[in-house]
Amino acid sequence: MDNVLEVENLKVELGGEIILDNLSFKMKEGDILAILGPNGAGKTVLLKTLLNTLPFSGKIEWKAGVKKSYVPQRLPFIKDVPMSVMEFFKLKNISDNTIKESLLSVGLGEGTMVKNIGDLSSGQFQRVLIGWSLASNPQVLLFDEPTTGIDIGGQESVYSLLEKLSKERNLTILLVTHDLAIVHKLATKCLCLNKKIFCYGSPKELDVGQLSQLYGGEVKIFKHSHD
Repeated sequence: MDNVLEVENLKVELGGEIILDNLSFKMKEGDILAILGPNGAGKTVLLKTLLNTLPFSGKIEWKAGVKKSYVPQRLPFIKDVPMSVMEFFKLKNISDNTIKESLLSVGLGEGTMVKNIGDLSSGQFQRVLIGWSLASNPQVLLFDEPTTGIDIGGQESVYSLLEKLSKERNLTILLVTHDLAIVHKLATKCLCLNKKIFCYGSPKELDVGQLSQLYGGEVKIFKHSHD
């Protein structure tokens, strides 16, 4: 199998409602797939299904032995838990050195280890989540809107980090986002989704008219300052 992931005729039905229907796509090593679509389109359900946490019909085939890690959209409850960053990482049963290396890889110093999670900014916490996901040395990262609730400066920082990590580690990334500028900046492929595949191909093939129809309104693409 040359592809990291092959999906064919994927269908997900929950509570009698079809959430995803007839999805087919492939990913090669190093691909960055941006998953686009309006709220309720099934984007998060797709990520969870790819991780085999939801029932489905069709085919999901990962390359044998590939290690995957998932960064959720948000973990609001955890910021209320009296837990340090180190204690959070220790849930993975990893060494102090691995924790330090993981934090450094996402631009956080060793001093972050002793901070309480609740004292971190939203941008710092997102970096901690990314570092936590990297601690197990995955080949594939699945991100569900990694900049939700982060200010613009923090968003710039997180996207720059993802670009850096993808190159340094040759990661294969699936990224749910509403940010069309980032699609053009980072993605090698994009999947437009509204329960069914609306469009699939390279970012250069994205048609503003199609996107406007997908989102049900006018779509504009703004460039980020790090372009």
